[in-house]
Amino acid sequence: MVRRAVRGAIAGAVGTAAMDLVWYARYRRGGGDRSVLEWEFSKGLTWDNAPAPAQVGKKAAKALLGADLPDQAAPRVNNAVHWSTGAMWGAAYGVVLGRHGRRPPVQTGLVFGPAVCATSYVVLPLMKLYKPIWQYDAKTLFEDFSAHTVFGLTTAAVLAGRRGSAARRRWWCG
Repeated sequence: MVRRAVRGAIAGAVGTAAMDLVWYARYRRGGGDRSVLEWEFSKGLTWDNAPAPAQVGKKAAKALLGADLPDQAAPRVNNAVHWSTGAMWGAAYGVVLGRHGRRPPVQTGLVFGPAVCATSYVVLPLMKLYKPIWQYDAKTLFEDFSAHTVFGLTTAAVLAGRRGSAARRRWWCG
């Protein structure tokens, strides 16, 4: 089970990177001019303009440590929560779908990614960080669910990847 969780966490991190590339491409098409690294590492982020992952981290720090985090922590908290969430979802996916010793087919990512996204629309309104899902317009929901579908498919593809059968390896290696 540990091996499946670790493989899933790695796959989830790769899926997170793929999803972020979708979001970054959209950002650039919309006129954004930051480099991918400036964008990815949330340069200039403060608590006033921080997205949900940062706000979740801020609330967790307040609950666990009893302390308010300074503005300069917002970018690090955002990235830590965002990437660890992707890795944790990947770990859960790897454990649950790999429990029979088979790697799940890539097509399961078509359900996995949107399910992860839908969970956000349940949990985050309860934390007062999102509105209820019915208060979002179709474009916003499409962008969110489609980016998470890329996350799901990429995570599934990484987990479904194989080094190849022994016969194929013998053929390839001579």
